Amino acid sequence: MSPERYDVKRELKQLYAPKNTDWALVDVPEQQFLAVDGRGDPNTSPEHARAVEALYTVAYAIKFASKRAGRDLVVAPLEGLWWADDPEVFTTRAKDSWHWRMLISQPDWITEDDIEEAKRVASAKKDLPTIADVRRHVLHEGTSAQVLHIGPYDDEGPVLARLHDEWLRANGLRMAGTHHEVYVGDPRRTEPAKLRTVLRQPVR
Repeated sequence: MSPERYDVKRELKQLYAPKNTDWALVDVPEQQFLAVDGRGDPNTSPEHARAVEALYTVAYAIKFASKRAGRDLVVAPLEGLWWADDPEVFTTRAKDSWHWRMLISQPDWITEDDIEEAKRVASAKKDLPTIADVRRHVLHEGTSAQVLHIGPYDDEGPVLARLHDEWLRANGLRMAGTHHEVYVGDPRRTEPAKLRTVLRQPVR
């Protein structure tokens, strides 16, 4: 890989390739993302599938345009913010009650105009109405609890329960933001037992 190709997994290694499999604190800087919002079970919701396809389509349009302009980049992993009226639905895995904001990180040189132009190019190539919903989203989480979860997504429940019921209290902390996941492993190419997901919770 040439040194001039930007890769957020390398630039922010502590956030995209952590080693700790129990909760630990990290400081998360401000980042910008492509984002699409929705609600429902990500495993069965057509809305979720359309959102992910739209995000990747725009992200690759941005990559190719940036490369032509002389600054190549690796398309970042899919990420998600997750929330619900009752946080316990995450430990019980009641997925129909989940709200989500799917994300793909963007380098700081990508502008709002770049994103809008990429959406125009992507829409001309693919008939995906959800492309219109893709927008720029800026997130600054700051101090956060983070852990690397290895295994199926549905095995996250006990890990999150430990955070909510034990770890936060033991460390004098409280939740102060939206649950965040980074999907380092590709579920299309990785068996569930080997999936790697970064779980993150902003705290104060």
